Amino acid sequence: MAGGNAIRGSRVGAGPMGEAERGEAAPRVFVSYWCANGHQTRPSFAEEPGLAVPETWDCPRCGFPAGQDEANPPAPPKVEPYKTHLAYVKERRSDADGKAILDEALATLRDRKLIQ
Repeated sequence: MAGGNAIRGSRVGAGPMGEAERGEAAPRVFVSYWCANGHQTRPSFAEEPGLAVPETWDCPRCGFPAGQDEANPPAPPKVEPYKTHLAYVKERRSDADGKAILDEALATLRDRKLIQ
């Protein structure tokens, strides 16, 4: 016997090896979901009283939301482009407002003799 290893071929903490040792699986309900790309997903849920199946499910292939109506899947989320800080400032202030604020700040610095 090479080293006397009684649990050879199994990892420590491994559970039983098969359905008979684990018990019977709960009855399952399969629900079909379709995304805007036409992918079908069929997750299963344990059949139990008061089962609430989600209206949407994330598609594992493309990540879009998927719904239960194949003819009318949910629309993909609209992706907003990245905005810089300056873009947000320009949404709030006009060029004239910006010029007035800049002139005021420069006047304050000139009064303190920090700039010429």
